[in-house]
Amino acid sequence: MSSDAIRHSFSLAMSKMYQKEVPLYTDLMDLVAEVNEGVLTQQPEIATQLKHTGEIDRLSMERHGAIRLGTAGELAMMRRLFAVMGMQPVGYYDLAPAGVPVHSTAFRAVDTASLNNSPFRVFTSLLRLDLIGDETLKQQAQAALDARNIFTDGAVKLIETYEQEGGVTQEQGEQFVQEALETFRWHEQSPIAKNIYEQLASQHQLIADVVGFKGPHINHLTPRTLDIDAVQQGMQSRGIPPKAIIEGPPRRNCPILLRQTSFKALVEPVSFKGVDGQYESGQHTARFGEIEQRGVALTPKGRALYDQLLSEARDKLGATPNEKNAEQYYQLLSESFVAFPDDYQALHEQQLAYFHYQPSETHSAELTSLEISTDNLQQLIEQGVIRIEPIVYEDFLPVSAAGIFQSNLHSDTASSYEGQSNQKEFEQALGASVQDELALYQQMQDNSLQVCLASLQQVA
Repeated sequence: MSSDAIRHSFSLAMSKMYQKEVPLYTDLMDLVAEVNEGVLTQQPEIATQLKHTGEIDRLSMERHGAIRLGTAGELAMMRRLFAVMGMQPVGYYDLAPAGVPVHSTAFRAVDTASLNNSPFRVFTSLLRLDLIGDETLKQQAQAALDARNIFTDGAVKLIETYEQEGGVTQEQGEQFVQEALETFRWHEQSPIAKNIYEQLASQHQLIADVVGFKGPHINHLTPRTLDIDAVQQGMQSRGIPPKAIIEGPPRRNCPILLRQTSFKALVEPVSFKGVDGQYESGQHTARFGEIEQRGVALTPKGRALYDQLLSEARDKLGATPNEKNAEQYYQLLSESFVAFPDDYQALHEQQLAYFHYQPSETHSAELTSLEISTDNLQQLIEQGVIRIEPIVYEDFLPVSAAGIFQSNLHSDTASSYEGQSNQKEFEQALGASVQDELALYQQMQDNSLQVCLASLQQVA
C-alpha cells in the first residue's frame, strides 16, 4: 500500500472521527463546500487555474490538522508514524514570542504529485516546559508526561515493519490507519488531578491541554475555502461563533500565503483523576473548527515584504487585533498592503512569488521567433507561449497560528515568552532536520520550468 494511499485513507478516517467528536465541524464542512461551489461557478477563471495546477480534485479533500506533544520521545515517534504516510517535517516555527509556549513543524508530503494525491498536513507542536516559571509545577508536568504512552503497541509494530521492509501490505496499511487513529482520539478522562490541571492552566491553557490528557487529541481539522470572507459571514448567519479576526494578509485579487479563521473552541466536560479511584468533574476548552484560504507561495523577497507590511499594520494598530478593533485593523492592513503587487504577472516579474511554468494551450512554440530557453523566459511569457500558474503555499505562518491558538484558549497569560528560539534543540528531539519550505518551492518552480521548456523544444 503506497504512502499516498495510507495518508489519504488516514485523513478520511480522521475526518470521520472528528465529525463524531465535534458535530459542528460537519456544519463547517458543509458551509465551505457551498462557498467553494459558488466561487467555482461564478468565477470560472479560478476553476481553470485550479485545473492547470492539479488542485481542483484535491480541493474537497484538503485538510490540515494540529496536535501538541509533550516530550522529545513523543515527537520522534510521531515523525516515524508520519513517515509511513509519506509526510516529512517541513519548516520550523517558534510561537513563544507570540505568547504560545511551543515550537513546531508541519508534517506533509513534499512533491507536487503527492500533494495533489493527498494534501493532508499536520501542524505539530512540542511543549516547551522550560517556559513554565514554577519549578514544582514543571516537575509535576514532566512526571505526568513521562507516565503516558500515546502510541498503541500495534502502531509501533507496524512502524517498525514499514522501516524494516521499506513498506507495508494493503492489509497492514489498513490496520496501521486504525492503530494510528487511536493516538489522535479525544479522551474525556484526564490522568491528572483537577488542582494540577488548574495550576497548569493558570500558567497557560495550552500547557494544561498538553499535560492534562492521555494523548494529543486532534484539536482542529481545517478544510480549504476559496473565499474565507464568505465563510466568515456564513458562520455568523448560521449561528456558528467565529473568531473576530481573519489571520494573515488582507483580501486580495491574487491571494498570497495563508488566511485563517475558526469557530470558537468548545467547552467540553472532563473527568479529572481524584482520590480512591474516583473522578472529579470539570471542563476543558481547546478544540475548535478552523478554515483556511491558501494563496501563492512567496519567495524570500516576497516574504520579507509581507512581514514588513504586516508589522507595519500591527504597529499602527498598537494592540493585539481583536473584536473591538477588527474593522480598524482590516483598514490598516489593506492600506499597508497597497505596496504589495496584486497581479500574478507583477509578482512574477518582481520575483515575489513562486510559479509553475506550463506550455500555453493556445500558442505553439513554432509561432515564436525566440529561442526556447531560460534566457528568453520573460519574452516567452509575454508572447503567450508559456503561461504561469501560482504554486500554492502549503505551509503555515507563526503569527497567524499564534493568533488562532490564543483566540481559542481564552488565555490572559503572557503575551510573549523570553528565551531564544532553538531550532537545533527541536531537531534533536525530532531526530531529523526539518526541510526548508522555500527550497522546496524553488525546486518545484525549477522542475516545472525544465519540463515546460523540454516540451516546447520538442514542438519547435
